[in-house]
Amino acid sequence: MGSATRLAFSVLLITCSSGAILGHTQTQTCVLYSYSSSSSSVEGRGNISGVEICSGQKDKRQHCFATWRNTSGQVTVVKQGCWLDDPSCYDRWECVERKESPDVFFCCCEGSLCNQKFFYLPNSNHTPPLPPTNIPLTLRLPVVTALMYSLLPIMAVAIIVLLSFWMYRHHKLAYPPVLVPTQETGPLPPSPVLGQKPLQLLELKARGRFGCVWKAQLLSEHVAVKIFPAQERQSWQNEFEIFSLSGMRHENLLQFLGAEKRGSELETELWLVTAYHHKGSLTDHLKANVVSWSELCRIAQSMSRGLAYLHEDIPAYKPAIAHRDFKSKNVLLKSNLTACIADFGLALRFEAGKSPGDAHGQVGTRRYMAPEVLEGAINFQRDSFLRIDMYAVGLVLWELASRCKAADGPVDEYLLPFEEEAGQHPSLEDMQEVVVYKKLRPTIRECWQKHAGLALLCETMEECWDHEAEARLSAGCVEERVVQMQQSSVTAHEEIVTVVTMVTNVDYPPKESSL
Repeated sequence: MGSATRLAFSVLLITCSSGAILGHTQTQTCVLYSYSSSSSSVEGRGNISGVEICSGQKDKRQHCFATWRNTSGQVTVVKQGCWLDDPSCYDRWECVERKESPDVFFCCCEGSLCNQKFFYLPNSNHTPPLPPTNIPLTLRLPVVTALMYSLLPIMAVAIIVLLSFWMYRHHKLAYPPVLVPTQETGPLPPSPVLGQKPLQLLELKARGRFGCVWKAQLLSEHVAVKIFPAQERQSWQNEFEIFSLSGMRHENLLQFLGAEKRGSELETELWLVTAYHHKGSLTDHLKANVVSWSELCRIAQSMSRGLAYLHEDIPAYKPAIAHRDFKSKNVLLKSNLTACIADFGLALRFEAGKSPGDAHGQVGTRRYMAPEVLEGAINFQRDSFLRIDMYAVGLVLWELASRCKAADGPVDEYLLPFEEEAGQHPSLEDMQEVVVYKKLRPTIRECWQKHAGLALLCETMEECWDHEAEARLSAGCVEERVVQMQQSSVTAHEEIVTVVTMVTNVDYPPKESSL
């Protein structure tokens, strides 16, 4: 069925049922309520705000929602109000929760004031449903809204005809269909209990080769949702398994909250839910900001501490893990500018007596690939993969140095590693020419060597990106170097202050009069 045929059919349906459609294309109203500790039960709640008029994008549908708890038969309403476009709420005219025994009951529906009544009707026939909750409210709808529904139906239908084409085009662009691959890659791991809580996507933050990252809301807190299409099932499954390993809780590793499989069989999406950090990646921060010496040290030390923990093998607790796509884009910054490492879709774990799994050699981001990766000459041993990560650490340290204002000289505009030498979109052959054959590395500015701390940082990054993998520093050693950098910088500053103090305390003879 072509686009024009579908559009004509949808217009016919709209014309035949204009009254129903008007419910979710015109201004929609919902019962508005927010829980207060001073009124803990349904009968005693006193802080109902009345009615909320929903607003949102023109090409998005609007819904009402209700959340409540059931504690030993006592129903406590948590929130009621407007809910943004959510496919799970489409064509639901009553607010009904159907999940089995959730911690927090949640339902959504379409139609003005449809959340005034809400029900619990689980799919199982063994659990008797709770009686419907109906709180009578004295509602005063705006006169303009009443006139719109009663006097302007023809104009409304005409507007809907125009909007239907807009919605059709933009809805398809925003939610493209994803086909399930015909070749199976094994069963999906079980999903944690996120389905019991309402999770709503708010803003698209980034797109990558494996999917996209959204800012989302989970009850009252913001979270990040990484969405993989079904074709990237293996990457999603690998990252889920890495996050699920024991010992992966660390302040400098991204906090994992859960995973879910969303959508129908024909439009499957695979979700990973993690902590949300509003400052974004180190790349984004360095593009928009210069960093002080203390900020550089804080970022570098926490970043190397996180990677050292990731690389560490703790018997009976955590295996050694190689990241294999370490770069500034995969280093996230918390509000206090400490770093946490993210994106484990290509990571390998090394457990005693077990194969590390599918270990292709040339993976990762080309400009951060070590010489041995570019050459395809990897020794498939644990230490070899850890040293590949350390080569990339040297490049990230260079990015930090290039945007540090501590040196006595101008701060350059932000550039990616090898952007001067190979451009913004280098091919594998370009990187092989620059890194392997010419053995070039990013330029170290002369003014950096005049700052005691930056001079030690330059020495550290050179030892990280050494052409010989065995000569590279470990992540733990880099962390120790950063501590030394801070101390050397403080010592140099104290020596300067001492010299200035000694000079200013000298008793000079009085100047002779010129008369």
